[in-house]
Amino acid sequence: MRRLAVAVALASLTSTLANAQGTMPMETSRAVEGGGISAKGWAGQVDAGEAKAGMTINSAKFAPEGKGFHITTGPATTYWNTANAMSGNYTVKATFTEPKYMNLNDHPHPYGIVIGGNDLGTDKATLLYCTAYGTGTYIVRGFGPAPFRLGGRNPTASDAVHKASAKGEAVSQEIAVSVKDGKVSCAINGTVVATFDQAETVGDGKLKSLDGMAGLRFGHNTEVVVSGFEVKKN
Repeated sequence: MRRLAVAVALASLTSTLANAQGTMPMETSRAVEGGGISAKGWAGQVDAGEAKAGMTINSAKFAPEGKGFHITTGPATTYWNTANAMSGNYTVKATFTEPKYMNLNDHPHPYGIVIGGNDLGTDKATLLYCTAYGTGTYIVRGFGPAPFRLGGRNPTASDAVHKASAKGEAVSQEIAVSVKDGKVSCAINGTVVATFDQAETVGDGKLKSLDGMAGLRFGHNTEVVVSGFEVKKN
C-alpha cells in the first residue's frame, strides 16, 4: 500500500510538472456553437490532429468586429486571406486582446501572426508563426508540413510579453513578424524577441519559402479580439 501511494504521488507530480511545462494538454478542444468564417475573403484550416478528432473549420468562429475580428476556438486554427500574399521584405502585425484571460480553458493558450503560408488548406501546408501567451511567454513554431520548433521546446519568457493580472482579466499583445533580407524577426509589444536566418526556417521539413500567405494563428479553446491587422512591404 505504501509503494502504491508513493507511485500515485509520483504520477501526480509528473503530470503536474508536464502540464506546467506545456508538454501535455489539460483539456480537449470544444466545438464553438455557431462556428464558421463570416469575415469576407478569409479562409481557415484546423490542425491535422484536430481534424483527426473530428473538428472542422466550422468548429471555430471567425467573425468581423468593428475594424477587426473576433475569434473563438474550438480547435487550434490558422486563418488567412489570399489578398495578403507577401514576398520579399515585409511586415505583418496586429494587436491581440483576450477580453477575459483563460475564460475558455484551464491553462494559457497562444495566438499570433502567421507568415510564409503555402499550400494552405491542404495536407501539405507549410507556414511559420510567432504567438504569445498571457503568461509573459512566446513561441515560434511552424508546419513543414509536420510541426517543427524554432527556439526551445517550451515557451520562452520575455519581459516584452504582457502578463494577465488574473484569470478573467483582459490582456493584450502587439505582435509583428518581419522578413528582411532572408531573416525572420518576431517583435512583441515593440521589442524584438527572436530572429532566425533563412537557413533555420526554409528547407526540408520546414517552410517551402518565406514568400507566401500572411495570416493569424490561435490555440484551441481561446477567445481573442484582433485589431490593427496590417501587411506591408518593408
